[in-house]
Amino acid sequence: MSKQTFDLAAQSLRELNSALHALNGQTNQTAWDVVNPKGSHAIAAGLDAPLDVTVHGSTGYYCAGMNKHATVRIKGSAGPGVAQNMMSGAVIVDGDASQYAGATGRGGLLVIKGNASSRCGISMKGIDIVVHGNIGHMSAFMAQSGNLVVLGDAGDALGDSLYEARMFVRGKVKSLGADCIEKEMRPEHYDLLEDLLRRGEADAKAKPEEFRRYGSARKLYNFNIDNADAY
Repeated sequence: MSKQTFDLAAQSLRELNSALHALNGQTNQTAWDVVNPKGSHAIAAGLDAPLDVTVHGSTGYYCAGMNKHATVRIKGSAGPGVAQNMMSGAVIVDGDASQYAGATGRGGLLVIKGNASSRCGISMKGIDIVVHGNIGHMSAFMAQSGNLVVLGDAGDALGDSLYEARMFVRGKVKSLGADCIEKEMRPEHYDLLEDLLRRGEADAKAKPEEFRRYGSARKLYNFNIDNADAY
């Protein structure tokens, strides 16, 4: 398998994404190095093939957004909306991530080896997010499903107005949002967390028993099946 190198100092972002979008599961050109990203926006967005893309440097908005099947590695930090609405595959950020990392993600794994800013995992819908550092305020706001694992601390209003997502925090939580409460850690949660730490390359840094679990108190739900005729 030959590795392709794409230099964004010599060719355009449109050319890069067009080349990646043109690939499918039949190609052997699955490994790509992207050099000189210089904070460009939407690098490797909308991928829909089992590619392995490494970005050597920091990225701007929406890197690896809408990712499907691909593995995208960012050897730097990521701007707002990294892995936004991703469906499957994996996105690994070696540095920090700006606000709303993994927003609305429906599947796959997002790993942030530094810190994440505000609104990490906002409205997540099935994605797994593992943050090695801290996360900012309003993270997991209106999160619907999936898992958010934080080895560091969490900012204000964690899990505000969330539904059925699970949050595991090892450090301190500045405050919980509306309807978010601490919940018991049962054996199935330790097993789940052990797997997430392993896949998130964080198992050497933390053990499942060091975490606390947070989730919805289910007091904000408006729909009640007994009153279905009233809606």
